[in-house]
Amino acid sequence: MKKYLLFLLLCTGEYAFAQQLAPLTVEKIMRDPKWMGISPNNFRWTADGKTLYFNWNPENKAKEELFKVSATAAKPVKAVEKEDEKLLSLNYVYNNDRSLGLVEKSGDIYLQNFKTNKETRLTSTQERESSPVFLTNGNIVYQLGDNLFMLDLKSAETKQLTNFVKGKKAGRAESKATTEQDKWLKAQQTELFDIIKKRNAETKNGSRGGRGRFGGTASDTKPLKELYTEDKFLNGVVISPDGHFITYKLTTPAQNNHNTIVPNYITSSGYTEDIPGRTKVGENENISQGFIYDTQRDTVYTIQTSTIPGIKDLPDYLKDYPKELDTLKKKNADRPVNFFGPFWNDNGTTAMVVATSTDNKDRWILKLDALTGVFSLIDRQRDEAWIGGPGISGFYQGNTGWIDNNRFYYQSEATGYSHLYVANVNTGDKKQLTSGKWEVQSVQLSKDRNTFYIKANKEHPGITNFFKIGVNGGKLVQITTMKGLNDITLSPDEKYLAINYSFIDKPGELYLQPNKVGAKAVKITQSTSAEFNSYKWRQPDMVSFKNRYGADVYARVYKSENPHPNHPAVVFVHGAGYLQNVHFGWSTYFREFMFNNLLADNGYTVIDIDYTGSSGYGRDHRTGIYRHMGGKDLTDQADGVKFLVEKYSVNPKHVGLYGGSYGGFITLMAMFNEPDVFASGAALRSVTDWTHYNHGYTSNILNEPFNDPIAYKRSSPIYFADKLKGNLLMAHGMVDVNVHFQDIVRLTQRFIELGKNNWELAVYPVEDHGFVEPSSWTDEYKRIFKLYENTLKK
Repeated sequence: MKKYLLFLLLCTGEYAFAQQLAPLTVEKIMRDPKWMGISPNNFRWTADGKTLYFNWNPENKAKEELFKVSATAAKPVKAVEKEDEKLLSLNYVYNNDRSLGLVEKSGDIYLQNFKTNKETRLTSTQERESSPVFLTNGNIVYQLGDNLFMLDLKSAETKQLTNFVKGKKAGRAESKATTEQDKWLKAQQTELFDIIKKRNAETKNGSRGGRGRFGGTASDTKPLKELYTEDKFLNGVVISPDGHFITYKLTTPAQNNHNTIVPNYITSSGYTEDIPGRTKVGENENISQGFIYDTQRDTVYTIQTSTIPGIKDLPDYLKDYPKELDTLKKKNADRPVNFFGPFWNDNGTTAMVVATSTDNKDRWILKLDALTGVFSLIDRQRDEAWIGGPGISGFYQGNTGWIDNNRFYYQSEATGYSHLYVANVNTGDKKQLTSGKWEVQSVQLSKDRNTFYIKANKEHPGITNFFKIGVNGGKLVQITTMKGLNDITLSPDEKYLAINYSFIDKPGELYLQPNKVGAKAVKITQSTSAEFNSYKWRQPDMVSFKNRYGADVYARVYKSENPHPNHPAVVFVHGAGYLQNVHFGWSTYFREFMFNNLLADNGYTVIDIDYTGSSGYGRDHRTGIYRHMGGKDLTDQADGVKFLVEKYSVNPKHVGLYGGSYGGFITLMAMFNEPDVFASGAALRSVTDWTHYNHGYTSNILNEPFNDPIAYKRSSPIYFADKLKGNLLMAHGMVDVNVHFQDIVRLTQRFIELGKNNWELAVYPVEDHGFVEPSSWTDEYKRIFKLYENTLKK
């Protein structure tokens, strides 16, 4: 009867309802995602805040198109790209009263007068001018090549401010290479030729002729000091608002590192071609040193890292290696640091620097005395695991900035959760503006500098909303109220919010809302297709359970309305480790969301866990995997199975799991170290040995292989391959430049040498870490589904 009804509906055009009756298949859900509909993205306002532009593809064309909608309208229209793009808001750098703005466009500098609405092009060259700023006297400074130039708007005169020179000072090189023969020849030239005597005298008196960059002779102005960069990279050139100081960094590139190579087999040439790859964890890092050029004293001096409090402190993990610890104590060296900034206040009297130690254990907010290069401490955050959390990353300056000439804001996990702080840099007084067992995820200071706008998960770890709070503290006021994930793009005039809103079973859509408490958000777009909407996607149970250590762990549970008689279950393990997937919004793992629905349709109960290490839950949850990946993050999966057995009547003998990248790593560790819990597993693009992954991610969590081998040995699946009992499917792209195909090849060789039989390796010759081809996705998930059907239902 059901088949007849389905046929009848198809014949009469009632396709949407027919699709609801038709079962999900791997082939359907792993198609090109366009079948679902494409959500709007890349939201940007016009400078006046009246119109919002965004990219969208509601007609399922080959590529997205530009759309626009008025802040007070409800219907978007197609934009004329070349015309409308001129109206888009630009990232201007403003003068003090915000009457003027500077912006770089296509390598040239433009000046915008907001009172007259006139734009003036200041440069028009083949070279790229960048990083324009206003000085307190109204002049403009920009960077051309390595050097800074100043433009006087009143006189139209351009002046070069720095003279960075590649290589070493010539005198130094000559003194090393000069022989007795060289000296004799030089003296002979001076003795024989009057012109040599004349030029030597001119050089000594500083009056040597020659033409300057902008015409005239070099004697017209004082010659610029030569700032030699030697064999280092120059970056981070910053001028103080009063023009007194110019700071810069010289970076010595890492030496003797080994870059990996990824072979590409499916090529148009017919030959195997090598893709240059990354280095592995533990390789040498770049070393940077900061300098200050005092333009008034014409002097260069080094920024003094030795003045940073705690710069010599050693991490606690070294206690496991007493000989190495003793050696380092005797050496008593300053730890290398990375600098971000300086960030000057408006009047140019104070500079702030954010510094992070390269061992990932410290983050300092520092006040820089530019006259001496000495630091004084405003705030230090120490973590024996690693510094991180929203707004606090060790790879950029984090959410920081000036409120006024005396107060500087930043985020810290001092309480265990990332919150917003304000420090008076003159008195040293600090004030915590937000508090509680939730996280501030983003911060934006209002134009009048009286209010902070923040995104936070105050209501629930998996719900984000938009709030405001005064810069002096006070009540945290909630502005958006929709339950789910709310990502905000605030209009330049701060009157409207563009909200990218999603819910568990609803991909992101654009909403507009006045920036007022109690205002209603109006839906602007409808992106999902009729076919996608025809299936009743599950809203999984949002649950939490206590793990064996007493901590709360959050999870999604996809229930089956018709469980198979074996009551099987599957655990989905999200990737990235630090990622959050148990939230009330649309998941970036949308394919897995649909696959979990398919599994539930076929009698499985599925659980998706934000295990220890996931983001969104504070410092302790984030760092709970320090020095032991595959420790608490793995036992959380086993504890989740126990929860399913107790609350959802799952049969503990029929449980599988799957996941990609970090999820693939956990799958391997589960199959090796929890063989009595998991009968089968699918490990996709898996890390098999952390000594072969990259430095930035891995060194945070496990330190480095040569200084903490204990951590690597207990965290790498390849050391536990002999414990495999259940049925294992492995899948890996052969041109994966993130987790290299070599990873899975090495583990495969271990299985062969160990005589293991119950494993399978599926390879995908054209795929990188994130698969692209629908045929690859389909093949991979058909294999996963077949694995569970053959091992969990029999």
